[in-house]
Amino acid sequence: MGIVAFIAGVALMFFIGGQGGGDNGGVKPQQMADAVHTVLEADRTVYTRKIINRLAKVEKVIRASEHWEDEKALLLPAQMFRAGSELVQKQNSGFSYALLSEWPINAQNKPKTGVEKEGLKTVRDTGKPFYKEETLGKQNYFTAVYPDKAVSPACVDCHNEHKDSPRSDFKLNEIMGGVVIRIPL
Repeated sequence: MGIVAFIAGVALMFFIGGQGGGDNGGVKPQQMADAVHTVLEADRTVYTRKIINRLAKVEKVIRASEHWEDEKALLLPAQMFRAGSELVQKQNSGFSYALLSEWPINAQNKPKTGVEKEGLKTVRDTGKPFYKEETLGKQNYFTAVYPDKAVSPACVDCHNEHKDSPRSDFKLNEIMGGVVIRIPL
């Protein structure tokens, strides 16, 4: 996830340097969000397919577990994603991202704002990114929501078999939720 922070930091410098993507060559919020999402999606897909699916599901060399520290196991993909997000927050990178779902296993990952709810419904219905500005507290944000798909059998099996999952009928490549990226304006 270090590469994510680096790329996002560079994009944020251009964004801030361009005063929000005005006519002076700065990166527009949507361009920044799209670039950050491209890296997040690539990292998440590689981790899920090449690490979790291969080592835990196919070769059965090591388990993946939500209790990974206690069980000396691999972090689940959602936990890896959250760990990266928390690190970015600690570095005061100027933006945030989260993995949310209408059917979260962990209640912390359910949508909270109206824009998050609208975005998740839109990506579920259309399969396309959703963009909108919102105000949280006194801060205005550009908020982007991208579809998060079950890219591996490990995703489907874990969610369908988990005791706390509100759904047990996910299919491979189905949209399971969304990646929310917020950029302050």
